[in-house]
Amino acid sequence: MIVEYSLSLQFMSDPDATNEKILQVLTRDGRISNLELAERVGLSPSACLRRVQELERRGVIKGYRAVLDPAKTGIGFVAYVMVGLNRHTKAAQEEFERAMKSAPQVVECHNITGTVEYLLRVEVSDLAAYKHFHTERLGTLPQVNAITSYVVMDSPKDDRA
Repeated sequence: MIVEYSLSLQFMSDPDATNEKILQVLTRDGRISNLELAERVGLSPSACLRRVQELERRGVIKGYRAVLDPAKTGIGFVAYVMVGLNRHTKAAQEEFERAMKSAPQVVECHNITGTVEYLLRVEVSDLAAYKHFHTERLGTLPQVNAITSYVVMDSPKDDRA
């Protein structure tokens, strides 16, 4: 039993082909039963469950989400927004990030390298809602210096879950 335990710790500390298969299947279908997952990756159900639980415990699997149809949830307008700050301080970044975390229109906020500091994914119902977010929320933040919007016309590939 001790040998089995140390072996399981060893294979869980480094990614292996079986863990990668588990992650690939769960990425496509997070609601799959453990029994079906075990069959697809070639493990017993108990061994598969132990691996999934260890991946969750280690934070490799951070959670499970439902993939929603934007049109059916009232999201008809998506834009990527580049935001430049006027101050390059930790305090300015933290203030901006707090504001973005509290903005329901912002579904992604990335601190990036380059000519601006942030890339946002903004999802709203329509152009008027985006204009309101742009001028009344984003444009009023004192640390914001530049805003450039890129409107999404279509998404032929979107693997986010």
